[in-house]
Amino acid sequence: MPKAFARYAWAVLAYNLGVVLWGAFVRATGSGAGCGNHWPLCNGTVAPHSPSAATIIEFTHRLMSGLDLALVALLVVWAFRRFPLQHPVRLGATLSALFLVTEALIGAALVLLQHVAKNASVSRAYSLSTHLINTLTLLACLTLTAWWSTERPAPQGVTSASRVWMAGVSLGSVAVLGVSGAIAALGDTLFPASSLAAGLAQDLDPAANIFLRLRLFHPLIAAAVGAWLLFYAVSSASRRPDVGARAWSLVALLGAQIVAGVVNLLLLAPVWMQLVHLLLADLLWITLVLLSAATIKFQPSAADPSSYDMGVDSTRLRRHRTNHPGLPTAR
Repeated sequence: MPKAFARYAWAVLAYNLGVVLWGAFVRATGSGAGCGNHWPLCNGTVAPHSPSAATIIEFTHRLMSGLDLALVALLVVWAFRRFPLQHPVRLGATLSALFLVTEALIGAALVLLQHVAKNASVSRAYSLSTHLINTLTLLACLTLTAWWSTERPAPQGVTSASRVWMAGVSLGSVAVLGVSGAIAALGDTLFPASSLAAGLAQDLDPAANIFLRLRLFHPLIAAAVGAWLLFYAVSSASRRPDVGARAWSLVALLGAQIVAGVVNLLLLAPVWMQLVHLLLADLLWITLVLLSAATIKFQPSAADPSSYDMGVDSTRLRRHRTNHPGLPTAR
């Protein structure tokens, strides 16, 4: 397998996690307007002069995003040179580039529409949700590109419709949870509370901003999604022993995320804890993408259970055993 490409693909995914976390730092510190309403220039210049802290934070994010474009462009070129026609790595790399471009355009729209800093309009919730969904899709494409370059080709088999359905529900529910979390985090940034009781009073106040009133739903959605993910992971591990490691990794990250959410609530959402919470959420998303892809990739038939995750076509394996009767049967 092309190990060098696989290492690079995983490194690009890790770098994008850094870009996402820095973008959250921009939002959490209220630095989104650090370059004014200019894009791609910063305050009307290529490089800011005597910049403020907010300008440095926002400009750094733009530099990281620019480097990201170059890294993903190289990923696409390398994928087309290294892998044959119709190989999934080509598709994954192309989609990664596409959603990175839309990521940059959405980020530009946030700046030009001034949906940054202290903007508390309802329209910001829509742009924020669109940005988050695009970010999750980008991370999923990068994850699959790296995974497809690492895994051996899947054998021929039958994909269970129920597995596809459960994977889709799992991914969709986490995306909804992510949107609610982004709105809750924005509420924490725009309307910081002096105490836990004061924050709860804000959430229950019918005259409060929409971000505060929606914030109360995040832990409820998190509880429901967490229960479903636990069921999905355990059922996947029991039916497909070859995905057990990914399933239990998902369970571990789910537990860590719940603990981080509680700590974030008790500490009144400090910036560093928001970043930890987001990092765990992104790692959970990546693990879920890998588990879903591995689960629906191939469903071995009952007649040949030895083909689990072996990367071997079961028909060819049986033919080989027929031609070589002395070959012992795998147990």
